Amino acid sequence: MIKEIGFIGLGTVGKFMAINLLKGNYNLTVFDANADAVKALVDKGASAADSALEAIKGKDLVLTVLPDEEELKQALSTDGGFLAGITPGTILCDLGTHSLEVTKEVSKKAAKRKILFLDAPVWGTKEHAAHGLLTILVGGDKSVVSRCREVLSLVGLNILHVGDIGDATKMKFVVTLVQSQLMEALAEGLVLGDRLGFSNDQILEVLDAGGVASPLLHKKGRSMARGDFTRNLALKYVYEGLRKVKEAADITGARLPAMEATLDVYTEAMEDGRGEEDFSAIIKVLRK
Repeated sequence: MIKEIGFIGLGTVGKFMAINLLKGNYNLTVFDANADAVKALVDKGASAADSALEAIKGKDLVLTVLPDEEELKQALSTDGGFLAGITPGTILCDLGTHSLEVTKEVSKKAAKRKILFLDAPVWGTKEHAAHGLLTILVGGDKSVVSRCREVLSLVGLNILHVGDIGDATKMKFVVTLVQSQLMEALAEGLVLGDRLGFSNDQILEVLDAGGVASPLLHKKGRSMARGDFTRNLALKYVYEGLRKVKEAADITGARLPAMEATLDVYTEAMEDGRGEEDFSAIIKVLRK
């Protein structure tokens, strides 16, 4: 039975996940390099750790939300990382989105120490995270997934076991591909419609009425029309995800011409310094 949880990574999404975990009957210990982020969780009932190593000691489950691959590799290395401090038999669940290579590397290191590893990238925005509505794609042993399902259900609405370790990362590539292209298509539609003399409201009314209607189109279309680019999902993360998609396409030989064109637009947005903005800000590139 899971009772003690260590949580590492209180960034934009991670902090909301940790807050939602406090709604369960668990003892939650958190760590992040940002002391203010840790204090905010302590104020809500979590215990603070002075280091990642302290956060994971004696835990039944360790959750990591580290978006930067190098940060994850260092954190889980045997040289200065906390992997060596995790007790054999503990479950280590990585909720970040990383390359397949890094996921496999972490899995092998965990297996050598008899740590039960789950590859579990989340899908959703800051808003989804705040309300416990994330989708969690999970790869790993079915029995281990079952043990974690109750915990994960506090932070995610959909817990989808998609296969073995690495399969969740692969599926996240598919999600990123489709999500990024939907946003690109919406942005292009608004730009073209404007040039043809239609208002944003007219365009969105028509799109909402037909077969292309979707939650992303409805919500993001209206925020883009208002010029509201409040960050829910940082453009830089979609860009990094698309680069991983391209790597996967190159390795497998998949022909993805629309992905190549979409990546070009996100690359231009990054060059324009828009990485910290919401990913809907790609429309600004098209309007230049």
